[in-house]
Amino acid sequence: MKFKIKHEIKGRIRVRAIVKHMTVKEADLLEYALSNKEGITSVRVNERTADVVLCYKTDRATVLSYLRKCHIEEIEAPESYLAHSGRALNNEYWDKLVNKVFLYGANKIFLPNPIRECITLTKSVKYLWNGVRTLASRKIEVPVLDATAIGVSIARNNMNTAGSIMFLLGIGEILEEWTHKKSVDDLARSMSLNVGKVWLCQGEQDVLVSTSDVREGDLVRVHMGNIIPFDGTVVSGEAMVNQASLTGESIPVQKNAEGIVYAGTVLEEGELVIRVDQTNGSSRYEKIVTMIEESEKLKTSMESKASHLADKLVPYTLLGTGLTYALTRNATKALSVLMVDFSCALKLAMPISVLSAIREASLYNVTVKGGKYLEAVAEADTIVFDKTGTLTKAKPTVVDVVSFNGESTDELLRIAACLEEHFPHSMAKAVVDAATQKNLEHEEMHSKVEYIVAHGIASTINEKRAVIGSAHFVFEDENCVISEGEQAKFDALPKEYSHLYLAIEGKLAAVICIEDPLREEASAVVQSLKRAGLSKVVMMTGDSERTAA
Repeated sequence: MKFKIKHEIKGRIRVRAIVKHMTVKEADLLEYALSNKEGITSVRVNERTADVVLCYKTDRATVLSYLRKCHIEEIEAPESYLAHSGRALNNEYWDKLVNKVFLYGANKIFLPNPIRECITLTKSVKYLWNGVRTLASRKIEVPVLDATAIGVSIARNNMNTAGSIMFLLGIGEILEEWTHKKSVDDLARSMSLNVGKVWLCQGEQDVLVSTSDVREGDLVRVHMGNIIPFDGTVVSGEAMVNQASLTGESIPVQKNAEGIVYAGTVLEEGELVIRVDQTNGSSRYEKIVTMIEESEKLKTSMESKASHLADKLVPYTLLGTGLTYALTRNATKALSVLMVDFSCALKLAMPISVLSAIREASLYNVTVKGGKYLEAVAEADTIVFDKTGTLTKAKPTVVDVVSFNGESTDELLRIAACLEEHFPHSMAKAVVDAATQKNLEHEEMHSKVEYIVAHGIASTINEKRAVIGSAHFVFEDENCVISEGEQAKFDALPKEYSHLYLAIEGKLAAVICIEDPLREEASAVVQSLKRAGLSKVVMMTGDSERTAA
């Protein structure tokens, strides 16, 4: 992409793309591509000026190389990202706002008075009819107030005032609708799953297709390290799936044929072919949007009170108008009382504030199902925490290495890291990280590594068979044994940790104890919640009582 640097400071640069015209889709594609580059912290693209603002924490040369290599016509992005980027929505309502202001000003300047009055009368019909209809249903609410203000102005032949009232009401309607749609759209987008392409199984070959082309019942292959794009059933393959995004559980779950997998979870090891159970209307994004739309029906009592209060204020406003006229005999002063009514602001402010609060919570990874639940939290005195991934980091860490063959724990950890470094499993990463922290070099000293999904690793070190993995794999599949005199030490292994077993030549060599460490901020959060009035804090876990303690 050709561009010109317009402004830059340390960590931020603004460039202008040299293009004839940039469409909304092109701006979205460019923003998507750049935001996924390493070292880029934020991207903002203005399609009308073709300006790109980048904030970065890498070096300047890298950022410029990203821009040079970025060719918009070659960029691919998920359809869900393009469809719900919010850019088109903002442009639509901005144009509506500008057009309304421009037309109002142009009418005043260029149209003769009789034509302006005809336009004002025509526009007033909608507001007057709403007021009459509300009165007919025996209610004195906001539409009655609007209709009264417009009707009185027209009756006094003050068309400019009537026109101004309708202009301001129109501006308010646009802003209300814009804010509402943008809040819902932003919230849903911040929680959506963006997967653009998947491998569709067609006979003996796999074809890369768009997620929008996948139908219920299709077979999709998911490779190691990828996000599972749909809810489905495993047809073939064996894998370890990280479901932390749904359950918070740090340890990956084994998935075999007939197992159920969920969109948004990550396949850490192995490979799966899944039969898609749900696509159109059931995608994670669409469910989230539906949830948000439903949540708006779950209004808080404050929203209902504000709505009722706004309507209850109308009779007092009308009474104030009548009293003002009775005391001053000045219709202009009486009419001004109608102009400073606060009921519309009350009706608009409450739902928007609730939506904004829900969206703000989503930025901190807190999902709120509806306004009434926000209000319920204020009255709560008990909070229940999940343990894994909530109070703990959901990031396995090596706590201890227990030797069973007389070798040093550092040497055994070095051997384990040498075997585990080939695989991206979270437990394997914990072992490799522990060896790195101790500066233990683990150059290749084994033959070809044999990997058994969801069980462990087998190889040969110095012509001796070495295996590492679960108790089932080491003791049952590989028939390894515990050296004589070591059973008591084995039985005394701390139960609160997960165990990884290393055996050499059929004998247990070491047990690596792994824990899910407590979050540093957990204690402070619990204390602050207690200070906020939550008197009882409960932790729920499927682990042993010892681990929980």
